[in-house]
Amino acid sequence: MKTLAFGLILAASLPACDKSAKQETGPVGETTTAEAATVNVPSFNADSAYQFVQKQVSFGPRVPNTPAHEAAGDYLITTLKGYGANVLVQSFTAKAYNGTVLNLRNIMGQINPKASKRILLAAHWDTRHVADKDPKNPTKPIDGANDGASGVGVLLEIARQLQANPLPENVGVDLMLFDGEDYGQPDNTGPYQEDTWCLGSQYWAQNLLPKGYSANYGILLDMVGAKNARFAREETSRAYAGDVVEKVWRTAQKIGYSDYFPFVDSPGITDDHTYVIKHTNIRMIDIIAYDPTSPDGFFGPYHHRHTDNMDVIDRNTLKAVGQTLLHVVMTEK
Repeated sequence: MKTLAFGLILAASLPACDKSAKQETGPVGETTTAEAATVNVPSFNADSAYQFVQKQVSFGPRVPNTPAHEAAGDYLITTLKGYGANVLVQSFTAKAYNGTVLNLRNIMGQINPKASKRILLAAHWDTRHVADKDPKNPTKPIDGANDGASGVGVLLEIARQLQANPLPENVGVDLMLFDGEDYGQPDNTGPYQEDTWCLGSQYWAQNLLPKGYSANYGILLDMVGAKNARFAREETSRAYAGDVVEKVWRTAQKIGYSDYFPFVDSPGITDDHTYVIKHTNIRMIDIIAYDPTSPDGFFGPYHHRHTDNMDVIDRNTLKAVGQTLLHVVMTEK
């Protein structure tokens, strides 16, 4: 879970983009011939992305300090290397809210590492250690098919696509897989503790790897694989990277995915992008599913429950997100 952050934690002086709640719709899942021909963007393979999600889930819950977590991390490193990425691993320890010392790894796969213009694409690869919203077995870990694995699956497919369809030499993409995102303090477990979520992004943002790293902008993916998902323009993203929000949502509209990316706004949340914005000079947005009808008013009904399994994952949603990101990245100049 990412704690709702209705009050932004950063300086409010930065400009926000248009906050109108106008919703525009169009045919879902169709890339216009003219657009595709102009930019020569390949077709994002949703079946491949689905298999990447399934592979991660097959290891078991990817909870830090477990064999499943270690094996999944090794798999991610090997897979990124296999697609020609320059892989950097940042191993570190962090103390959780309950005093547990977690052995964590942030994993970055760099494509065109020498390019001057860089785009940071990120997701978290760990899973929640407790199903604290589930009335059944609330102390057991979850599969995290959507909350974690879906974003990573999209990024691995993007890595595969960019190996087959190289970017211009002056454009580079950094695929960042943050660890320790979901080991935050459960509700009703004593006094609230600051900064117990997003341990990997907190560490990386204050200990940059590569040293002195910067990017033109960043895009975070979180819970991007559920059936009928809708991605609203999250408040922190709008406040600190409004132009990037506009770029992504306009791209989705142009290529036929406005049903998934409606022009509606959502409250701000604490997620990995929060700490990247707070501690670096990188403007980053969060593409995250928004469901105001859900029990907590933001996250889907599977959130931090045992129902976050492969039954939640939908290829059409993976396609909408992955194709949009491919267009954004591959049309950079």
